[in-house]
Amino acid sequence: MLTAAVRGSNQSGMRAHNERLVLTLLRQRGPLAKANIARTTGLSAQTVSVIMRALERDGLLTRGEPQRGRVGQPSVPMALAADGAYFLGLKVGRRSLDLVLIDFVGRVEGRVHITHKFPTPEGVVRFANSAIDQLLGQLTAPQRARVSGLGIAIPFQLWDWAKPLGVKPGELAEWRDRDVAREIAENWDFPVYLKNDASAACGAELVFGEKDRPSDFLYFFIGFFVGGGLVVDNALYTGRTGNAAALGSIPLGMSGSQTRQLVDVASLASLENALIAVGGNGDMIWENPKSWSVPDAILDRWMDEACEGLAYAILSAVCLIDFPQAMIDGWLPDDIRAEIVKRTRDRVATANLAGIATPDVRSGTIGSDARSLGAASLPLSERFLVDKDAFLMR
Repeated sequence: MLTAAVRGSNQSGMRAHNERLVLTLLRQRGPLAKANIARTTGLSAQTVSVIMRALERDGLLTRGEPQRGRVGQPSVPMALAADGAYFLGLKVGRRSLDLVLIDFVGRVEGRVHITHKFPTPEGVVRFANSAIDQLLGQLTAPQRARVSGLGIAIPFQLWDWAKPLGVKPGELAEWRDRDVAREIAENWDFPVYLKNDASAACGAELVFGEKDRPSDFLYFFIGFFVGGGLVVDNALYTGRTGNAAALGSIPLGMSGSQTRQLVDVASLASLENALIAVGGNGDMIWENPKSWSVPDAILDRWMDEACEGLAYAILSAVCLIDFPQAMIDGWLPDDIRAEIVKRTRDRVATANLAGIATPDVRSGTIGSDARSLGAASLPLSERFLVDKDAFLMR
């Protein structure tokens, strides 16, 4: 069923809303026949027919093979057309930049990746413009006309992170006064959107992730710093400043004026530092998230501390919001992510806490691309979903 906020209306003035509603439903459920769409949305069969014809004419839907039933005319499932629209997603990381081009169903059609010591506004704008030009050059003219926007996933208040990045405070001060979204937008004829990187990663799980998840869940993304997001009633909750669910800041303990936080133990920055301390190559982490070469002893020690902190953060958060599931993803090889999930799940399960129901712990379904795909989901949501923060219930 649908939440009340996204129920359909048969009034002619609501066509734009209803079209978004149908597109959102098809994204959530996959190909559906008109009768199923009408039954699910509460729209009349006539209204659905008008909407489907318009969306097919605009190239956003494609017809499947007729499905013959026992009686009557065969039903024809309609699906999202992969080439119906294209979106760009820019991830600004503390050690790397990624730009991806995705199609209407979320398939990555191209990417550009570089590493750096730290991000600067000038470097980000220069990279974005060059990479956009490169990726758009791969499209035909008709495809280029269907590019609907660029999303940017970026850590907020970058100027506060000079010390962990190993640079002088003045080298990041320029971020206080630069608006990279506006500067990039000046060069292109499509809109540009911006969101906190961890919240964007959580948004990617909502838009593109597998659907066997509850409507409420906590989400962790392990990058240079660990961060996350909170989903309540299938909507990403970002709060008053857009920085809600700042999970990396969860305190793990206090000693006088000193506070230990999750970011201190469950971030890749701490793994990088451990590698450098023994003469290893910390840059290796940022080149390719699919394969690392980290000594077992260092990796095992880091995972133990990270999982202890993640379990503590999950149990602290569930005391406030009774979510049934916590999801862990990150810039990680698949086998390492699976091991982190297992260790964290085991630690949560062994905690003896009265008065709360411990949530299930599972892997995210997007992986290392979550931030860039989350960025690309921003223009998709703004243009084609029923509401940028509202999603269908299963």
